Amino acid sequence: MPKRIPEEELVAIVSIVAKHADGVGFDAIREEVALRLPDWTLKRRLRKLVTQGRIVARGVTKARRYLPVTAPESVLEDRPPFPSGEMRLSAEALTIRRLLLRPESQRKPISYRTDFLESYRPNESAYVSAELRSKLTDMGHVGQTGLPAGTYLRQLMDRLLIDLSWNSSRLEGNTYSLLETQRLLERGESAEGKAAEETQMILNHKAAIEMLAEQAEDLRFNRHTICNLHALLSENLLPNPDAGGRVRTRLVGILGSVYEPLQVPQQIEQYFDMILEKAEAIGNPFEQALFAMVQLPYLQPFEDVNKRVSRLAANIPLVRQNLCPLSFVDVAQEEYARATLAVYELNRVEYLRDVFVFAYERSCARYSAVRQSLGAPDPFRLKFRDAMKAMVAHVVQARLNKRDAAVWIKHRASELASEKDRARLAEVVESELIGLHEGNIARYRLRPSEYDRWKSDWR
Repeated sequence: MPKRIPEEELVAIVSIVAKHADGVGFDAIREEVALRLPDWTLKRRLRKLVTQGRIVARGVTKARRYLPVTAPESVLEDRPPFPSGEMRLSAEALTIRRLLLRPESQRKPISYRTDFLESYRPNESAYVSAELRSKLTDMGHVGQTGLPAGTYLRQLMDRLLIDLSWNSSRLEGNTYSLLETQRLLERGESAEGKAAEETQMILNHKAAIEMLAEQAEDLRFNRHTICNLHALLSENLLPNPDAGGRVRTRLVGILGSVYEPLQVPQQIEQYFDMILEKAEAIGNPFEQALFAMVQLPYLQPFEDVNKRVSRLAANIPLVRQNLCPLSFVDVAQEEYARATLAVYELNRVEYLRDVFVFAYERSCARYSAVRQSLGAPDPFRLKFRDAMKAMVAHVVQARLNKRDAAVWIKHRASELASEKDRARLAEVVESELIGLHEGNIARYRLRPSEYDRWKSDWR
């Protein structure tokens, strides 16, 4: 069971916030709190208190301030939870949000309800309306139907590795900045003053996203895919290393919630399989994505890292159909946490649906400029994609210089391609090597250390 947060820590933080009716920033709280908590830990405590409804957060990033729940109504209402022009919640979601803002002591304890999953009928039940599915399809369509699964994802890989790794980690309270994340992923350099857990979390996301790209044509809602996603995302983060990729047999709890997950191992196995079966049967990719974000965390099939698995699993149907990926750009931590809490405690999906739609809109906007610059994919490169990747990796890992590389590439191309394609294949691989840099080595599964050693010999 996850470690319980000492109540005295939470009370101390609430007491500090209570002294500031007009709100107080993170730096001021850190100065006042006598517990000497690391920044990473203090931010998680604040996030937990907001989710529990014991304090209120207003503003974003460095402008965020924390207020007591007893602050004057004018102070609370004059500062919307999102900047103007961003997320707008439906009436249903706003009602749910108000219910969840009540203190935990005022919310009714509830256990896992099997009928919430059992009553769902693929392609009959709908978390996403037909009208909304059509809107999302129009937004996410990139004009690459009929091409191999994962084509668009691979074109965006350099950018998406950073965006999705950072945003998904940020939703878990990770304090890496976007630039620090970029440096970690491109150069392998961790940021000073960050917990090892934070660094590991981001590197794990990178590995999981690469799996989505590399195995795009084989991705399914099945045990192989979901359990391997969990194994990658949880590497070196679980108290029990053997729990990675395995359905749990231990009790778990949800901090800050009155929800009690299913605890009988045989039932967890049963409903995990039912989730995967229903998810795979859903025809619409956006319904599939939201279904995964709803049902996987609700069951808590793994000892930890369930929400992270659900966020990457939501990309499976998008990757398979070459739709714009979902990177959770600009989604506020507390809104995502409360929307998930609505599923846990109320079995209501409207709040999480609104967060999902907002996140997808922002993702599509983020990648539209990239999409316009890509042009039509080269059929030749698609045909020889795997061969090209392997050839580039070999040249780097063998630390070949330009002269030796040219000889080897010509020989290897003659083994892999027909006579009419050999020269073009050699040319394309050489072009890839010329354009190789620290920011795109991930697509060839090269480590920064391998690239640095090769670069010194590339003459």
